[in-house]
Amino acid sequence: MKWRTTLWIMVGIQMLSVGSFYFALPFIPFQVEQLGVHDPAAVDLWSGIIFSINALTGALFAPLWGDVADRVGRKAMVVRSSIFGGLTAAMMAFSPNVWLLTTSRALMGVAGGFTSAATALVGSVVPESELGFALGWMTTGQIVGTLLGPVVGGVIIDASHDYRSIYLLTTLGTWTCAFLCWRFVREDFSRAAPTSAPRLPIWRQFAAIVRAPEMMPMFAMLVLGQVAILSTTPVIALYVRQMVGPSPLIGWYVGASFAVMGIADLLASPFLGKRSDKIGYRRVLLISIAGAAVCTIPQAFVHDIRLFLALRFGVGIFLGGIIPTAIAWIGRQFPAEQRGRVYGVTYSAMFFGQFVGPAFGGALAARFGIASVFVATGAFMVLNFVWVARGVRSA
Repeated sequence: MKWRTTLWIMVGIQMLSVGSFYFALPFIPFQVEQLGVHDPAAVDLWSGIIFSINALTGALFAPLWGDVADRVGRKAMVVRSSIFGGLTAAMMAFSPNVWLLTTSRALMGVAGGFTSAATALVGSVVPESELGFALGWMTTGQIVGTLLGPVVGGVIIDASHDYRSIYLLTTLGTWTCAFLCWRFVREDFSRAAPTSAPRLPIWRQFAAIVRAPEMMPMFAMLVLGQVAILSTTPVIALYVRQMVGPSPLIGWYVGASFAVMGIADLLASPFLGKRSDKIGYRRVLLISIAGAAVCTIPQAFVHDIRLFLALRFGVGIFLGGIIPTAIAWIGRQFPAEQRGRVYGVTYSAMFFGQFVGPAFGGALAARFGIASVFVATGAFMVLNFVWVARGVRSA
């Protein structure tokens, strides 16, 4: 059961890495205010841009890093991305204005590739019959890190009132991940034998993957799914502040709004990933997307923090069945030796959705108010449901 050891180590590394990046991320609107932007609409807009800019650069570079991972090893890409991610976090800590903060965040996407390399590493060692289970746990590590990281950041911010210093904790966390992967993860990687056939350019490899049967609907589903999931992220802190007022526990409430989804995902994602291996990926996707939509739209109309947290928990339950199920299905369409570039392309699509989502949410909140973001997010999920129901048949 050697693959299980690799899986559990990588789940822990994934959780620590993503959690480290999210120590400060939800509090970017407050940092934007500290850097001299005070108009509420401008804060919403800048927050959306800063949240999403690294996803745009990540989308452009993910196929490149995926191709490199297939040639030099996935473990090396995990270590590389962790080291450079820590460096860009340190740059964000010392940014004196929103322009340099945005630039540092963009460079974080350029130096990325951690998630696709980690996913490809796990996908290359687990048995095909356990792929949904394994990637369910990897996604659990990712989402739990995403949603528990703000709790740590919120506690530190409540104590220090310093939105910059926690980026240095991000640097420490990501460099710890680099060390743990280098020291404890074993990868049985062999370079592909050289052939006389000319090597296809990356863009042609990208096109060949996208043109594979039913890939386009699945990639579109991932883009729409990320837009739906992340469009609310830039406004959660401001929305919670509207609910609870000038509470001394504002950092805790904001962190809890993210963390409760992580707890729900921890309960649901491995179960739904395992079920997708048995009852079919398409069925799990449709149930999960519909449930997430039902729990998202009412968030626009609640004024009690407890009810808001309960709805966030419901969204987290159903999110546990979307991303790991889609990624497992995509992975099973290609041989293990190609999964670095396949997941590079996959995460490129997801990064594009991550770019559009927060920017869309920030712009929508600036124009129509924060509540409108939850209504629009629910509408995206409904559209996502229709797309999967009509465009994906064999999953």
